[in-house]
Amino acid sequence: MRKQLLAGALLLASTLAQSQSHSLSGFNEAEAKQEQQLEATFDGYLRAANVDSGIRILSSRPHHVGSPGDKAVVDYIYNQFKSWGYDVKTETFTVLFPTPKQRLLEMTAPTTFKATLAEPALKEDRTSGQTSEQLPTYNCWSPDGDVTGELVFVNYGIPDDYDRLERMGISVKGKIVIAKYGRSWRGIKPKVAQEHGAIGCLIYSDPKDDGYYDGDVYPKGAFKNEYGVQRGSIMDMPIYPGDPLTPGEGATKDAKRLDRKDATVLLKIPVLPISYHDAEPLLRALGGPVAPEDWRGALPFTYHVGPGKTQVHLKLAFNWDMKPVTDVIAKMPGSVWPDEWVIRGNHHDAWVNGAGDPISGQSAMLEEARGIAELRKTGWKPKRTIVYCAWDGEEPGLIGSTEWVETHAAELQQKAVVYINSDGNGRGYLGAEGSHGLEPFVNEVARDVIDPETGISVIDRRHARDLVNAAEAGRLKKDLFQKKTISLGAMGSGSDYSPFIQHLGIPCLDFGYGGESAGGEYHSIYDSYDDYRRFKDPSFQYGVTLAKTAGRSTLRMADAGLLPFDFRSLSTTINGYAADLINQLDQLRETTALTNQLIKEHDYRFATDTARHLLLPEGKDEVPYLDFSPLQNALNQLDHATKHLGDTLAKAKLDGTDLQRVNEALYRAEQQLLSDNGLPRRPWYRHAIYAPGFYTGYGVKTLPGIREAIEQRNFTEAQQQIAVDAAVLKKFAAYLSAIFFKE
Repeated sequence: MRKQLLAGALLLASTLAQSQSHSLSGFNEAEAKQEQQLEATFDGYLRAANVDSGIRILSSRPHHVGSPGDKAVVDYIYNQFKSWGYDVKTETFTVLFPTPKQRLLEMTAPTTFKATLAEPALKEDRTSGQTSEQLPTYNCWSPDGDVTGELVFVNYGIPDDYDRLERMGISVKGKIVIAKYGRSWRGIKPKVAQEHGAIGCLIYSDPKDDGYYDGDVYPKGAFKNEYGVQRGSIMDMPIYPGDPLTPGEGATKDAKRLDRKDATVLLKIPVLPISYHDAEPLLRALGGPVAPEDWRGALPFTYHVGPGKTQVHLKLAFNWDMKPVTDVIAKMPGSVWPDEWVIRGNHHDAWVNGAGDPISGQSAMLEEARGIAELRKTGWKPKRTIVYCAWDGEEPGLIGSTEWVETHAAELQQKAVVYINSDGNGRGYLGAEGSHGLEPFVNEVARDVIDPETGISVIDRRHARDLVNAAEAGRLKKDLFQKKTISLGAMGSGSDYSPFIQHLGIPCLDFGYGGESAGGEYHSIYDSYDDYRRFKDPSFQYGVTLAKTAGRSTLRMADAGLLPFDFRSLSTTINGYAADLINQLDQLRETTALTNQLIKEHDYRFATDTARHLLLPEGKDEVPYLDFSPLQNALNQLDHATKHLGDTLAKAKLDGTDLQRVNEALYRAEQQLLSDNGLPRRPWYRHAIYAPGFYTGYGVKTLPGIREAIEQRNFTEAQQQIAVDAAVLKKFAAYLSAIFFKE
């Protein structure tokens, strides 16, 4: 049935595509034709074989921060850019980077067991045996610790799970918790455990989420085998990313550094990731209540929550060293507006070999940069300066990009037109997120890139998938069926765009392909070239497709006469966020009132499942009415301003200094969405519209100041944040209205 739905959706998409116009925002008719000819030439330069060789070379050995392999990768990328004629340099920052010195996990009661904490080499994976260069399995930024305590299973370890435990009468205070990977960024799990008094945290991948439940395991299939472990950072990045010792300041040689104990992004309890091979004996030994149905995984026994007789000893020690983080920065000067920069980036460091994350994206970016260099040989020159950035230190906490952004903040806010990001890449569908003033622009780009599997545009293939997903979920609506565009996702965190948009207010885009390349190699020794060529993108054609997508975006932003920002899309999007907030508050009010009534009139045990999930037996305070009128009034002003600006830009005939002035105003407009004081308790994040969630990590929260205050039932703060966001949006509307003088 799904195949029939998809086939029908693809046919519809192909039919719709025939009627689409191929005008280009920012270009007149003659310029658009010339630009499309340029892009066709660019496409002809791109080679899947080059993407293939780039992945094979760059993932040939482990290359984590500060390692010999890291230096080899930097040298290779530098030399490639140099050979293509770019003005290339490296920028090195000195940052804190811990690596394991001692790791011990053992069960001391009711039986004894010592965890292997190792991923075995496989004959089918040629680089998996490079043990002398591999980082052991660990969570970066765990503190040193030696703790022993009862074990408690906490499901995914998110706040709702601890509410459930409290309703079950189970406390984790003084205990060690074990949580499943999934449902939130990994750093949230020990953060919430620490807040609830736990003394240690283990994180494992359950085979139901990442293993044999989904398909054959590696090396037979793509999914996580019993020994695979997800390394990764647990820095509290929702507070700030980058070097923990230099928040808000580039980690240059003379930077003022915090004492490690004063770095608020570093947690206080030891944390260790383990395989489901090592997790199984621990979970099997647990007593206590049977785990709720939706907590149970796919291991072959009954899941219990604990605590009980199961005692665990966890001992960790680390080398807390200062290490170099080296970014490669390559520029192609602009011929007309050299002080307007189109910045394109992908990180190069990995936890181990990193063929998928990040080298698949890095290799595609290099092929894209080579193609653009070939264009220059034909006599073409970009009107704006193109800046390619290969970032180091992304994996431990977006370090290379954040330190570069913090070091060059003033210059970037003056010159950066857009930052275009990518990361890992695979076979499948276009994923795109970013500044919503660029949503129409992204749809134009996606319209003009052909999907290598189906032969239709990547926007039509993505639209077809959206139709199928909606139909299967019972939410297929006429407007979605008739829609010819895709929606741009909102940006949370987890990749190198974060410092650009959320700290400096620089417009951003993030591209990647996936959806048909699932597997369990993430951050393990099995994220290898052998794994990638078998299961991720065997033809390497989606690396070429990524190069075409990001390359078109880069070329069009570099050469557009009038920059293609359309803030009407942003206004519509923010209105949607506000409506969602008001609806969320209304639902919370109704649920609270109903559940409190149930608790008052009946025994709590007979309350609905929804009530038990949301509330403790004693109930919660009633939800007050909040005054959203300041926000709604500001949104009305923004709607008027964006429509007027859009109409004016469509009619404008600009050149010379007037064109340059308007363009600068357009690309600096996003900076008006920064709040002066940043978000409550995390001022590094200044964007009023997008931020990573305090308890989701990578996952975005829109209108985050208001939304998170409501979620945390801090209604006084929510009302304050309504005023803050209203002021920001009024300022933004006034700024847009002033781009053109009143007639």
